Amino acid sequence: MKTALVHDWLLSSVGGSENCLREIYSLFPSPVYTLSWNQDAFKQTELEDAVVHSSFIEKIPWAGKKFKSYLLPLFPLAIEQFNLNEYDLIISSSHCVAKSALTNPDQLHICYCYSPMRYAWDLSFDYFQEAGLNRGLKGFLAKIALNYLRGWDVHTSNRVDHFIAISHFVAKRIWRVYRREADVIYPPVNTDFFRPGGKKEEYYLAASRLVSYKKIDLLVQAFSSMPDRKLIVVGDGPEMDKIKKLAAPNIELLGYQSDSALLDLMQKAKAFVFAAIEDFGIVPLEALATGTPVIALRKGGVAELIDDNETGIFFEEQTVSSIRDAIERFERAGEWDPNLLRSRALYFSKDRFRKEFKHYIEEKMIRHQEKRDESPHFGRRRRDASLAPLTPRSS
Repeated sequence: MKTALVHDWLLSSVGGSENCLREIYSLFPSPVYTLSWNQDAFKQTELEDAVVHSSFIEKIPWAGKKFKSYLLPLFPLAIEQFNLNEYDLIISSSHCVAKSALTNPDQLHICYCYSPMRYAWDLSFDYFQEAGLNRGLKGFLAKIALNYLRGWDVHTSNRVDHFIAISHFVAKRIWRVYRREADVIYPPVNTDFFRPGGKKEEYYLAASRLVSYKKIDLLVQAFSSMPDRKLIVVGDGPEMDKIKKLAAPNIELLGYQSDSALLDLMQKAKAFVFAAIEDFGIVPLEALATGTPVIALRKGGVAELIDDNETGIFFEEQTVSSIRDAIERFERAGEWDPNLLRSRALYFSKDRFRKEFKHYIEEKMIRHQEKRDESPHFGRRRRDASLAPLTPRSS
């Protein structure tokens, strides 16, 4: 089968979805279709020599600075401009609009879904605030555009034959938004790079982009109320100024750090702390791979990854008191076995992902071909389904 890969955008090579796409590309080296492509960011990666087709979005002069804030309403038009008719198999890698690429009834479209479009659903209020669109005429027009996007997002889910979710948490969200079943294949963790090393030191570590839903401010408040415990925070983002004002002297804000610097910090940390509700939670698994236990909120994808009291400690609420209680329980737990922690992370290795993903695609391809051979009217049901009424579902 002739294959095409579709990904939302490729502006940085360090994101979780970009890592997954690189693994998918290594299994199915094919042309890649994406809204915008920063070729320099992917030098010395699996995608360096890929044939990449980008959209008109990247030709807009101010697209780089205002990519999501102001261009999101144009994404549906851009993704539907790609002509994929020459391909038999479409694999979309989607957290926004990639899953909505136009396909025909005879093609097999499998979507590896990181989440339904979170700007339109779970994180719509955060999106308005971060983009400065939560008031005035611009905010009003943005709300109208986002309401349209919700309807379009649900309607175009009919273009996908099979959804693969990155966690059971995301599979539930796919059902809630699209009313579609999804199989689960966990993303890969670079367990070759994230390895144990160094002697543990007396600090806790948090690493994340500094945006509101990551709740780094909450972690800083919790540790600021425990002056005898040190917290190091890695990451940068729009909440940096706010977090600086909250930080007590026992909080060290390092900003952006290289992968090698982050690895060193993870290896030496007492524990990695995590307060966000995430779709998967790859950074906590990277910490486990270095032999560092995790203290995390028992919600979202992370709840599927950590074994309470074995590879980490859970807290139940996004509150200062809940985090403080978890830290105290962690310190009473005594020593943690780094080999046990790493063995849990190894379950999510790249080799496991490649085997599961390749087997899944090949199995669906075989069944698809069998259906084509059995029925001369194959594809009629999908054409009818594409005419379903455009009705948004509540999030």
